[in-house]
Amino acid sequence: MPCTWVMACAYAPSGCAVACGGLDNKCSVYPLSLDKNENLAAKKKSVAMHTNYLSACSFTNSDMQILTSSGDGTCALWDVESGQLLQSFHGHAADVLCLDLAPSETGNTFVSGGCDKKANVWDMRSGQCIQSFETHESDINSVRYYPSGDAFASGSDDATCRLYDLRADREVAIYSKESIIFGVSSVDFSLSGRLLFGGYNDYTINVWDVLKGTRVSILFGHENRVSTLRVSPDGTAFCTGSWDHTLRIWA
Repeated sequence: MPCTWVMACAYAPSGCAVACGGLDNKCSVYPLSLDKNENLAAKKKSVAMHTNYLSACSFTNSDMQILTSSGDGTCALWDVESGQLLQSFHGHAADVLCLDLAPSETGNTFVSGGCDKKANVWDMRSGQCIQSFETHESDINSVRYYPSGDAFASGSDDATCRLYDLRADREVAIYSKESIIFGVSSVDFSLSGRLLFGGYNDYTINVWDVLKGTRVSILFGHENRVSTLRVSPDGTAFCTGSWDHTLRIWA
């Protein structure tokens, strides 16, 4: 790995490469191979260079472009082959902590969240911020599009998850309880969009009914804060990563 503290990683759509980065301020792309004798580290490409830590990265719909967010307050779109900056996105007033690409059929947009308590929606072609939401009371650690692409959820250090409707241009739900006082590190939707999963700093995963706004389950098992959460592509399970050095699969 290129640095001592990796904060972001992403598979290429083809499955033939992986991108990662963190405190080295850059995004490196490694080819993947089943040949044990191949020196993959020698084939790595340094694609993105920020002026502060890399917080998130995601390939677009091909292996050729990658989107990054950084503690320098910007997001950027890069050409993987040449390492050239294709577009930069300025609009956050503090560290950008997370991003998520809209489902491919909904167009060239993505959402980002950061330490300025804002969630911004961007047009990838123009570089312009087209919508901005500022209802959280602390850092936004995670953003995730609703499966249809018409809304997105966010998770924050203010101990809430929130749902924003892009067509109505407003917040439409808050997922919280008085007993929940620890921040949300990661969110993701079930395949149908009916459930919202949130990983929390109190070592738990809360499962929310998106439409009713109620908690339907709380899952225990991790022995330290949950740092990441992702639903499997087929929707039958989800995986969590934690500061307790384990990955757990829930089905």
